[in-house]
Amino acid sequence: MPAETETTTPDALDRRIMSALQFDGRASFRRIAQALGSSEQTVARRYRRLREAGILRVVVLPDPRASRESLFVRIRTAPGAAEPIGSALARRPDVSWVTLAAAGTEVMCALRADDPRDRDELVLKNLPRLSQVTDVSTASLLHVFAETGLQEWQGFDARLDAQEIAALGARSRRHVPVRRTADEPGLTPDDDALLAPLAADGRISYAALAAATGRNESAVARRVEALLERGMLFVDVEVAYALIGFRTAATLWLTVAPADIHRVGSEIALHPEVGFVGAVSGPASLVVAVTCRDTADLYRYITERLAPITAIRQHEVTVTVRHLKQAGTVMNGDRLPRLSPSVARPARG
Repeated sequence: MPAETETTTPDALDRRIMSALQFDGRASFRRIAQALGSSEQTVARRYRRLREAGILRVVVLPDPRASRESLFVRIRTAPGAAEPIGSALARRPDVSWVTLAAAGTEVMCALRADDPRDRDELVLKNLPRLSQVTDVSTASLLHVFAETGLQEWQGFDARLDAQEIAALGARSRRHVPVRRTADEPGLTPDDDALLAPLAADGRISYAALAAATGRNESAVARRVEALLERGMLFVDVEVAYALIGFRTAATLWLTVAPADIHRVGSEIALHPEVGFVGAVSGPASLVVAVTCRDTADLYRYITERLAPITAIRQHEVTVTVRHLKQAGTVMNGDRLPRLSPSVARPARG
């Protein structure tokens, strides 16, 4: 079978490995194997197979909260115009993800605006000039609900139990509180050389990262660990959900009274179907990313999980038609980019 059409169906151990990585994407294969009762070689082989098949990838990215402003941009278009506009947005380095929704007439993207001039150029000038664009709206990201350490999609059939999580000894590297002091700046131009290899393979070893950047290994390790500890970078585990049977993704825009925003956001962040919850500006109070098996599963989530939360006054559901960009990398259809042998180097540990 040609490589481009070959598929991999993850079994129970594959899914347990994926769950373990969601707690710490840079955990060593040895530590994961000990927690799951498997061998280091088996875990490493399974991980590489999932990565090469475009099902799973671990990346280390700048935390959007470390940017001056992070925006969700919703662009409504004439029929047939959403995909080319979305593809153009996906090529921008300051856009981290792009989806098509609403039967292909709406583009949604996340924009990191370190320089307000870049934001204004796109939102106030470039997009409104396009005749195919009928409406543009934005919402600023105010807060990410991730303090529990579980703020990652947990919809796998083989979730880890408390004993396995304890054995893993994992600490979440996903959206730790941002800590920056006046004498401790965030990302600097000197960090740019580190960001590209980490975005390609978040499990790259410090030795390989040092070789890629021409720097001292211990200095590279100290810098990356410091940026992770201070919340300037975070570890993200990206999954091609459709390839493992979860084919319905949606964005929910929820309206909640100000007094209830934090409580409701923290509660929703624990739902296994949820991969992201953020407080935002605009008519809605919360934006929620949900991944379900199908539309019936999404309906059950809305009517059985969200319905009891009486503080939710209003909701809007936007079903994703297609992912164009995910975690800063352009998608290849339903797949994540395949792992290049040159970056297939696991984190040491």
